[in-house]
Amino acid sequence: MSEATLPSAQDIEARLRRGPFHEWLGLKVVSVSEGEIELCATWREEWVVNPEKGYTHGGILAALVDLAADWALVTKTGRGVPTIDLRVDYHRAAFRGDLTVKGKVIKFGSQVSVSEAQVFDKDGKLVASGRGAYSTAAATPTPAPART
Repeated sequence: MSEATLPSAQDIEARLRRGPFHEWLGLKVVSVSEGEIELCATWREEWVVNPEKGYTHGGILAALVDLAADWALVTKTGRGVPTIDLRVDYHRAAFRGDLTVKGKVIKFGSQVSVSEAQVFDKDGKLVASGRGAYSTAAATPTPAPART
């Protein structure tokens, strides 16, 4: 996609939030450019893994890394792409508060692409980062169900 055909942040957010899990995460698109996206995830008490300490479960952070890396690719493909492999590093606990996630395409390929993402806490501190490989092969049409 080129800058002229790049969907707006509002268009991307509308598509992103069609997924019930994405809606539950309270995702908002902050900015979008070709190969890059910034998201905000609205804090939910259900994210807490340790009530005494009040920090976010690592699965939420991993999901945010995967989402931002994947949706950075959407700016180039115009469609969601399946995750092939994902690696996440946890840098510090993410305590209660909204999270910001920045995704960026590292290598765009015709079959497989690589993107990375960083998750920041409400104070702007890096809490998690990761990199994923995604299938960017041309989408194949879904066959119509057989009639019986």
